[in-house]
Amino acid sequence: MINIKCFGIAKEIVGNDVAFIDSSTISVAELRQRMNEQYKAFKQIKGYMVAVNQEYAIDSQIINADDEVAIIPPVSGG
Repeated sequence: MINIKCFGIAKEIVGNDVAFIDSSTISVAELRQRMNEQYKAFKQIKGYMVAVNQEYAIDSQIINADDEVAIIPPVSGG
């Protein structure tokens, strides 16, 4: 099981500050796809980043169950 910390709008969509993916290993691209399937509103978030072990990750990066994963939505300022 992979635990995913959620921030901002991602937290609102999930309804919690942590989401779960039932897998022991997954790529960032697969994580994005699974989040879109489990939480349909994720498709509306444009350009969110995925961090693995406190570093931004590319879609081909592999995530393991013991990694620290976070979804960081885009931020805007004024």
